[in-house]
Amino acid sequence: MVISTTNLTLQEFFELPEGDRPLELVNGQAIAKMSPKFFHSRLQKTLLLLLDRWAENRGRVEPEWAIVLNRNGVDWVPVPDLTYISFERLSADWMLDEACPVAPELAIEIISPGQIFGDLAEKAADYLQAGVSRVWLIDTQAKSITIFYPDTLPQTIKGTTAIADDLFAELKLTPQQIFQQAGLKVLNSF
Repeated sequence: MVISTTNLTLQEFFELPEGDRPLELVNGQAIAKMSPKFFHSRLQKTLLLLLDRWAENRGRVEPEWAIVLNRNGVDWVPVPDLTYISFERLSADWMLDEACPVAPELAIEIISPGQIFGDLAEKAADYLQAGVSRVWLIDTQAKSITIFYPDTLPQTIKGTTAIADDLFAELKLTPQQIFQQAGLKVLNSF
């Protein structure tokens, strides 16, 4: 849902009144994010708890935090479902009530009903081009995680296959673990 029909500057975007749904700045327009449903919310909460525990003393994990990026030479402010940013990229003592000023290591998007994998895959490519190191696209229907990298093809994992990434040392998660901890029925398709 487009909120603005005129091209907004970054400052004008941040001056918009807060509403019930987060807004993203896309091609100069304020776009309302899709309203999350139950599975989406459960996964977001579970991932926040799991990643927050892992990120202690490494960085911060934040839900629905706007990031100031650049896409095709234009200001872009996406709002990932979850963001991980290390203290190396944004110091531990940074505490401003603002959008994230630098590209994080990880942006996570959870596919909601009505969203199309291909559209979010394009958004993942945009994140990578803007300097985000990894993007996880989580499919609640397929019970899978597709991991996008800047220098290689995406990888889709399911079941008990661990997320293995040197960027996230000591992180030990599997899709099965995430979906089960979220209380979502895991099908025997693993």
